[in-house]
Order: sequence, then structure tokens, then C-alpha cells
Amino acid sequence: MLSEIVTFIVNTVAEWGYTGIFFMMFLESSFFPFPSEVAMIPAGYLASTGKMNLFVAIFAGTAGSLFGALFNYYLAIRFGRDFLIKYGKYFFISEETIEKVERFFKNHGHISTFSGRLIPAVRQYISFPAGLARMDLKEFSFYTVLGAGLWSTILALIGYFVGKNETLAHQYTRQISIILIILMAIIIFFYIKKQKQKN
Repeated sequence: MLSEIVTFIVNTVAEWGYTGIFFMMFLESSFFPFPSEVAMIPAGYLASTGKMNLFVAIFAGTAGSLFGALFNYYLAIRFGRDFLIKYGKYFFISEETIEKVERFFKNHGHISTFSGRLIPAVRQYISFPAGLARMDLKEFSFYTVLGAGLWSTILALIGYFVGKNETLAHQYTRQISIILIILMAIIIFFYIKKQKQKN
């Protein structure tokens, strides 16, 4: 059953091509619960068989992630603040908390956006506070591409070297995710330390 699902996903990515990768990664990067592994690992495998170009697949995945992030970013600008002020009190979110988030992202949006793109369950939602704080669009896009590009490359390379071995691909993805979380924690620690020294 599992191998049939994997085969179906690989065939779907192959059939839709780079447009399919873009669309899937757009969904993953917006608020839809769609895992990026489903798109990029099969794309990497197809690249290993010569049916896709690895670099174009990574580009398509990164571009999809960027546009999905921009979708959330503008959604937060359009509806975010008013919605949270009106309904946030029911979720223990005060206007003061919203203002703190806005101030934080204005000062530390770059490190938050980059690190957020590499952390599971965070990457889909990091664009909302960035939009809420109206983070500089060029800066937001740059760090989104940096983080999403790195993640798309990692997944594509797993697919390229592991192939259709779903168990091994899942194991490597999990291990790399843990390593990335630890690395991001170390980077954030030194970033905070540097900011304190500067202040």
C-alpha cells in the first residue's frame, strides 16, 4: 500500500512537471497543510532518473514557496491586524501583544524569517507575523528565498540519492530536520547575545 502511494506521488509530480512542483510548494508555503516532502523528494528522484533537471526542480520549489509565503504575507496585511484586534481577545491575544510582535519583526524579521523557513510546523506560518509587522518586502522575500531554497535543495538531494526508498527518505528528512532545529537554536542564541552586547 505504501509503495503504491509513493509511486502515485512520483507519477503525479512527473505528469505535472515543474508546474506541479511550483503549485505543491505554493500550497505548502501558504496555510494549507501540505508537506513539502511530497513534492521535492519525488522531484529529486525523477532528476536522478533523468526525467527532470535537478536545478530547475529546486528553482520551481523555491519559487512556489516564495509565492505561497507572499500570499500569507499580503493576507496578514489585508486582514491580520483588524481580525486579531477584534477576535484576539477570545484567544488571549491583546492589542499590546500584537504591537510587541510588530516591533519584534521590524527589528528581527530577517533572522526570524530565515530560521522559520527551516523549522517544521513554523515555516507555513512565519509569513503572518512578517505581514502583520509590514516587514520590508525585499528583505522578507530575500530571507524567504534563502530559507526555502535551502530546504528545497535538501529535500531534492534526499530524493536524488535515496530514490524511492520512502522509509530511508523519511528517516533522513527527520534527522536533518532535527539538525536544522539545533543549528537554528545556536544561531538565534548567538544573535540574541550579539544584540544584547550591541544594546
